[in-house]
Amino acid sequence: MKQKEQKEQKEQRICRGGGFVEDTGEGFTNGDHLLEDSVRLLGGTSLCSGRLEVNSDPSNPSWSSVCEADFDQQDAQVVCRQLGCGAPSVLQGALYGEGEAPMWTKEFQCGGHESALLDCNSASERNTCSPGTAVSLTCSEPVRLVGGESRCAGDLEVKHQGEWRPGGGYGFPWTLKTADVVCRGLDCGSAVSVGLREESSRRPVWTISSNCVHSGFAVRECADSSSSELILDLTCSGKLIFDIISDII
Repeated sequence: MKQKEQKEQKEQRICRGGGFVEDTGEGFTNGDHLLEDSVRLLGGTSLCSGRLEVNSDPSNPSWSSVCEADFDQQDAQVVCRQLGCGAPSVLQGALYGEGEAPMWTKEFQCGGHESALLDCNSASERNTCSPGTAVSLTCSEPVRLVGGESRCAGDLEVKHQGEWRPGGGYGFPWTLKTADVVCRGLDCGSAVSVGLREESSRRPVWTISSNCVHSGFAVRECADSSSSELILDLTCSGKLIFDIISDII
């Protein structure tokens, strides 16, 4: 029984950026504290998706869900940015469940440019929120392909720890199956080719574990800091569709 519990605990942890990040069921932690002190997304598939909860006092954590009627696309942009994710792609009530937290009592009124949700203005308190309307949010992963013939081809770049870097380096060979994850995430179909392009000198890169990506974690959650002259280059099938549309136009 003890070995089984240790195995389950191990499966909940993932090496990221030289340390372990653990999903405790109450948010992702680095072993010492929650990675984000005032907002978190729970119940999703990565740090960038889940049911939104807000905490206004980090010294005395008391998390609250947010009513769908009090939250809009500009508010979502701020949350995604605060968590280091890409733009919001899905905003829906109760997509990741209701949870047990009480409801936040004020409407957020963000302009979309704020760096944190609690920096936004808020309206007067409300007394009711319909059941099944706790905000759930999915932010896109901060991943892009650059330097190719379209947005669906080129060098893989990932934003992690606030910094855009190319993916590359040694040790974690990518297959078409791994590249498919990126292509689908970019709405670019499936992977057509993936390889390493050699540059004349070394530069900072994110080395991205293909096994980690296959395990269902987001690309940026599988990134580790390194330097290399080898850069990941991808082509997705969506490139062909975009070329056809461009020719027609």
